[in-house]
Order: sequence, then structure tokens, then C-alpha cells
Amino acid sequence: MIWNWQLDGWIVAAGILCAVASALLGNFLVLRRLSMLGDAISHAILPGLAVAFLISNSRSSLPMFVGAVIVGVLTALFTEWIRGVGKVDEGASMGVVFTSLFALGLIMIVQAADRVDLDAGCVLYGAIELTPLDTIKLLGFDIPRAVVVLGSVTVLNLMFVVLFFKELKLTSFDPSLATSMGVSSTWMHYALMVLVAVTAVASFESVGNILVVAMFIVPPATAYLLTDRLGIMILISTGVAALSAVSGHVAAVVVPTWFGYQSTTTAGMMAVMVGALFGVAMLFAPRQGVVIKWLRNRALSLRILCDDIVATLYRRSEHVAADQVRMDDVSMNVEELTETLYASSRQLRSALARLRRRGELEQVDGQYELTDRGIEHGRELVRSHRLWEQYLVSEASLHPTKIHDKAEKLEHFTDRSLRDQLSDATDSPVLDPHGQSIPPERRGDV
Repeated sequence: MIWNWQLDGWIVAAGILCAVASALLGNFLVLRRLSMLGDAISHAILPGLAVAFLISNSRSSLPMFVGAVIVGVLTALFTEWIRGVGKVDEGASMGVVFTSLFALGLIMIVQAADRVDLDAGCVLYGAIELTPLDTIKLLGFDIPRAVVVLGSVTVLNLMFVVLFFKELKLTSFDPSLATSMGVSSTWMHYALMVLVAVTAVASFESVGNILVVAMFIVPPATAYLLTDRLGIMILISTGVAALSAVSGHVAAVVVPTWFGYQSTTTAGMMAVMVGALFGVAMLFAPRQGVVIKWLRNRALSLRILCDDIVATLYRRSEHVAADQVRMDDVSMNVEELTETLYASSRQLRSALARLRRRGELEQVDGQYELTDRGIEHGRELVRSHRLWEQYLVSEASLHPTKIHDKAEKLEHFTDRSLRDQLSDATDSPVLDPHGQSIPPERRGDV
């Protein structure tokens, strides 16, 4: 790819400004659970555009903005009105409004297309590749009109977010608290809707009506997977939006050549790339990623299986006094452990290998037995289990026949401090409800 700053540079600049302007507002749409409302407004403003075209007989920016903003506000008003009067949920009311207005807008566009300078395809899909051809003089430089418009909208959105950050945050998370503090949730809602409408119109000629929805929602949704802090979420979402614009243009030029084609639309590839970035975040986000959760669950399952192996071998040795544990005749092989713990052979071998690496288990002639470190770990697990059983009977008033499974789960997450609290709460018992001895805490352990 040969980069031409006069062409590629302005195309990427327009894409970045459009994506960032949309993402700034999209964060609050996502947090307010109004993602569909951004979609509704960006579609429903088509009648406003069509009326502006019919009246002005041109694509002048001012009539477009006025028409779109009016219909955008009406969309939000109609949605709230239908939800209140019709007693339906917000999703249903948005569906009624935006589909009706979108259909009306398409009919008007088709009817007006022969008489005004109107390209329905441009409205729907955008024409970002033509950005460098339509320029205006600004400070002595020829700058694409779309870049000037999108830059102005981006600055406007940024100022709105910065100046009203506290109000937006309050009204997004707790509208009732905001109202009690003198912040009008209604006014903030409609101010946000007006800017969403303005941003959607400004983006039509770059990414089009349909694709701007992706920039409103996907970058903030990606950031939402990566952080729980609003300020960081806004920064990440704008970074994701900008990266998708750059990578989208590069991919639009480069990827089709791999399949024997010349290029594809940059706006379309922007949406594809931002979707790909969301997919990566969905899979690998540190806390909420699908793959990370799967790995974490696998690690937890392996840890619990290791504990179960140690506890099983320890219980097998309890015919000897706890402070004189010897492993004669208390070892087990893989088959016995598999049958006892109902674990697969593969899982069991992984757990056994981990225990051997930790020095809690040793293998002698195919039999596994606890080391001194393993004995101490087993003592802690069995003590935790039986203290929980005693606690559940004495404090929670559960029947002894219904406590084993609960104690089995809790024992894996009980440390020394919690064991001491359980012991104090149950008057330091020496026997559990089933009459089994509760192993003492290791002497000298802190």
C-alpha cells in the first residue's frame, strides 16, 4: 500500500473524527441501557433529512442539521410518550418509533431522489473515499468540508462530556440521586439525544446512517468489557474508535488484494474492524473475557481437585493420631482416586502433577502418598470442612444430613483467620456433628 497523505490522510482523519465523536456520546448510551435509542435516532432522523432536502433543494448542512435535530428530539419524546401511555417497555416503544420514522424517511427519500441532489446509497452507506474532493478554505488551507464538520462536532461532544461529566455520571447511574441533588435527569437526557442526532447527521457523508450506529455502541461496549471506571472507559472507547478508523481504511485497501480485488469501502471496513476489536475484548478482557473466564474456571477446578486429592488421602490416614500421621497403607493409585473423586483421568493426572511440583505428593511404585507438606495442607482442609459442618448445625440450624455438600464447597476458600473465627463461634469444638475428630490447628501457625 502506497500512502498518500492528501487522500488517505484526510480519509483517515474523517474516519477518526466520526468514530471518536460517536464514541464519546455512546458511552452514556451504553451505561443508560439506551443503545437501541442511538440506533433509533440515527435511523429515525431520515424524515427530517428528506424534508430538509425537499425544502432547500440542496444538501446544505444547516437545513440538514435543523431537520435531523428536530426529528431526533421528537424520536426521544415519542419513545417516552409511548412507553408511558402504552405501558410498554422502552425497547418496544423505541422499535415502534424508529421503524415507523425510518420507513417514512425511506419513502420520502425515494420520492425526492429524482428532484433533488440526493443519493440514498450515500445516506445509508456513506462516501468517505470522496472526502478529500470537497474542500473549503480555512486559515489559508484547503481542508475537506467533512473534516471541518466532524471536527466541530467532535469538539462540541468533547466539551459537553468534560463540562457535564459529573451530571452525566450521576444521571446515568442514579437518576433519582441526581434529581435530589438538583441535576435534571430529563434535561441531560434530551441534551444527549440532541447531540446524538447532530453527530449522526454529521457522520452521514462519511460512514452513513447504518454504520454510524456501530461507532455509537461498539467502542463503548468494548471499553465496558475492559474497565469499571467511567473516565478510563471513555478514554479506551475513543482509542478503540480511532484505531478502528485507521485499521479500517488500511484493511479496505489491503485485504481485498489478497482475494484478487482492488479495494472495498472504508466505512464498511471500519465497522468490521471495530467489531473485530470488540471480539478480541470479548474473548480476552482481563475480568470478563470468555477465554479468561474459561481459563480461570479451569484453574479453579484444578485447584479444587488438588484440594480434594489431598483431603481424601488425609482422611484415609485418620486411623492414626493426627500428630503421628504415617502414610503406610494409606496411599492410592490413579484408578482409586478416579473412582473416589469422579474425575476424568486427564484432569486427575494434571492435578497429581501439580501436587508433585508443589511438594505435597510423592509417587512410589505407582502409588501416591502425601509428603509432610501435603499432610499439613490436608489437615487444614479437613479442619475447615468439619468446622463449617459444626457451624452450619449450631449457628444455621441445618440438619446434619444436609451440611456435607455446603461444607465441601466452603472448605476450599477458608484460610487460617476464618478457621479461627469459626472455631470461636462454635466454642472450639473437637468433634463435628457426625462425631468425627476435628484436627487441631498446626502448632506455631500464625
